[in-house]
Amino acid sequence: MNAADHSPLVNTASDMEWELARVLGDEGVIVFSDVEHVIMKDDRSLHEVFKLFDLIHILTTDHKTVTRITKEVVEDFASENVVYLELRTTPKKNDSKGMSKHSYMEAVMEGLRSVTAVDVYFAPQNLDARTSINRISINDTYHGATRKKIYVRFLLSIDRRETTEAAMETVKLALEMRDLGVVGIDLSGNPIVGEWNTFLPALKFAQEQGLCITLHCGEVPNHEEIQMMLDFLPMRIGHACCFREEDWRKLKSSKIPVEICLTSNIRTDSISSLDIHHFVDLYNAKHPIVLCTDDSGVFSTSLSKEYSLASSAFGLGKRELFQLARNGIDYIFADAEVKRDLTVIFNSVAKELDL
Repeated sequence: MNAADHSPLVNTASDMEWELARVLGDEGVIVFSDVEHVIMKDDRSLHEVFKLFDLIHILTTDHKTVTRITKEVVEDFASENVVYLELRTTPKKNDSKGMSKHSYMEAVMEGLRSVTAVDVYFAPQNLDARTSINRISINDTYHGATRKKIYVRFLLSIDRRETTEAAMETVKLALEMRDLGVVGIDLSGNPIVGEWNTFLPALKFAQEQGLCITLHCGEVPNHEEIQMMLDFLPMRIGHACCFREEDWRKLKSSKIPVEICLTSNIRTDSISSLDIHHFVDLYNAKHPIVLCTDDSGVFSTSLSKEYSLASSAFGLGKRELFQLARNGIDYIFADAEVKRDLTVIFNSVAKELDL
């Protein structure tokens, strides 16, 4: 069960990336031979990861593709018994295909509505009681069996390649779509691109408007930026791989939750070995942490694999893993009613499994 997913919306399986890339190659949109080896490779360098992200940006500038990817991502996570999912996506604009950032998000919502394998609950609780935004009931029965349910919330990502104006456009779109499950803003993208001050006006505005904010922080050594990000006091940060001692002190004193992505950190060489991963220090210090996948398609992982990896690498048993997942409820960007419902679900499972 997942408390928060550190993934962009392009969390697709490798075979899907292959299929979509072949189509684009046939259409002359990309040179397929340039990306074939990157798609099929399990262990990708940081450079190769962002080459694949560039490909995915091309793949997701078509409304039908966006809808399909959204549907399949949600169904993949639901198949792992994930009960709460935060999806990150960078709203894209492509005038040649008639795509605006708003129409991109409409395609995302259509993907949610097309999910049939599980009941998707994405409208805020207080709205759902008086509107018909979410037509699918929770705990529905199908052929005599109780159907799975999954809460889905969205974080709109500001790409580090964007301008201040483009970042502000994304924040305003997030505010427009609050009623459809958009709960916050994410800053992500190639960590060696862009300057913190470029995105700060949009992030401040988002914070003032009550949007939740998470930042990819410390993916590469950049002490000045790390300090400015921590001073901003986001509600979560991701990665925290290249922190100095001063950064760790500030993080721990602020109690900002950290999204831990073990496989991603190792495969991009952000951390050389799990033996020295900061998970151990943060876990032992009882600092707020949550296990996440980053992009499960890009890094050839799943949430179940991340928990299994934590178990084998750090000696965590079933009780510890379960408590780690349950603790994550406190750090998600959902309303109090969703958190109460998730707590009931976890408590029920704990009783059933004697945890």
